[in-house]
Amino acid sequence: MRIKYKAFLSLVYIIFVLQFNYAQFDSIPKIDSLNHVSTSLGKLNDSNIEKYLSEYVKFASISGHEKEAGEWLKKVCENNGLSITQMGNKDAEYNFTASLYPLSSGLPNIVFLNHIDVVPAGDLDKWEYPPFSGEITDTEIWGRGSWDNKGNAIMQLFSVVEILNKYKDIQLPFNVTFLAVSCEETQCRGGAEYVIEHYLDELNPAVVIGEGPPAIKGALQTRPEKAVFPISVAHKRALWLELKLKINTSAHGSVTPLHYANKEMVIALDNLLGKKQKAVYTDLNVKMLKDMGKLEKGLTGFAMRHPRLFRMFITPQLRKQPELFSIFSNTITLTSLESNNDVVNVIPSEATALLDCRLLPEASKDEFIEDIKRRLKNDNIEVSVIYSMPKMESSDDKSIFYKNLKNAITKTYPNTDVITILLPNTSDAGVFRAKGISTFTTVPIQLDMSYLDNIHSENERIPRGVLVKGKETYTNFIEECLNDDKEEKKKKFLIFNTKE
Repeated sequence: MRIKYKAFLSLVYIIFVLQFNYAQFDSIPKIDSLNHVSTSLGKLNDSNIEKYLSEYVKFASISGHEKEAGEWLKKVCENNGLSITQMGNKDAEYNFTASLYPLSSGLPNIVFLNHIDVVPAGDLDKWEYPPFSGEITDTEIWGRGSWDNKGNAIMQLFSVVEILNKYKDIQLPFNVTFLAVSCEETQCRGGAEYVIEHYLDELNPAVVIGEGPPAIKGALQTRPEKAVFPISVAHKRALWLELKLKINTSAHGSVTPLHYANKEMVIALDNLLGKKQKAVYTDLNVKMLKDMGKLEKGLTGFAMRHPRLFRMFITPQLRKQPELFSIFSNTITLTSLESNNDVVNVIPSEATALLDCRLLPEASKDEFIEDIKRRLKNDNIEVSVIYSMPKMESSDDKSIFYKNLKNAITKTYPNTDVITILLPNTSDAGVFRAKGISTFTTVPIQLDMSYLDNIHSENERIPRGVLVKGKETYTNFIEECLNDDKEEKKKKFLIFNTKE
């Protein structure tokens, strides 16, 4: 039996591409002075939202160089009446909040998370328009960060300001905060982790809404005209390991020892990597398949609605697409093999390998490491942890905040469906989830598949006209939360006023 998964693979490809974080970057390109960038575009409204994004893109705020762009963005927030709290004031540690009310009010907080930094521009000669020009053409807004993540930040900011202006004379039951952080692309500790460490109590988040994948038409094989919006409630955890092996032997390459470090390390790695990773069907990734299956027709939809029943047929299809299989497995990737030797006739006494492992939310780190040690079949290899993300619970897709976000999306885009997803890797949302804070990620705009090829690559851009819809969705989300509070107060009133 052969099950067609083209549609689902397309959606997962979208998710994977949008969430990929680069660990290393090329050198920072030389950009002309940006002192001309303006904050005087007027009060925020739908008519100038694209101009504000264009101005924001003009800052070459590559990771570690966020302050200049952050100062501009903070000034825009101040000019529009938001309350500012600085949470780090230097490059690679520049973070601030812009809120309806001062954080000192202690109100539960709806937090819109975004990052100031961008990846480098890459090959400047390959750009149709300069990467930090913010060029606005008849159809698109061009430049590094126009999607990741400045476009999303502008939509969030305009939404918060719209709520501020609408309810400026009314005390709301919660705060709404725009949180801009540094160094998300390099996952350094000066961004969201710094905020968590020093300001979490002050921030008091009830929910965090962060960046994720957009909606794409064509993700459904049997209903290509139907748009699907993913909301992420969980992500895999990074576990970075170092393998080290020392064997003292004759150092001259003319005589081959029976055992030496490079040979034994290669054999051990072959034992580890030569075996296929087990497919793991969890409640969450099974729910992803089922949600997609409900939207598909025919045999494809039936199989996806019953993934455990058709597991023996589904798993081989998953393995053909690493992006998809990563959501159904704990992955191990060899990223470095080093012996600190560049002399061809010298046998090094030490070999080191680095492994980038990504664990499903339910996986045990200790059990995973023990399994690696067994599969290496070499007790002389020392396995040590370089970095490990903490285990965390998935955010509840039955919570009121998920419901409100889903309702907000369907209100803005009536002819669409929303599904719950797991991301194969992480963003800044992870540090909030690790603290048990409800965190959901999505970017509520529709994009054509072709725009995804340019994210983190040359010619990054987004189509004109999508920002207002995204802003409208975030505003609808806040309004949905307000409506829930009104309903809750109404219930309490009826309880204590039995005559009513």
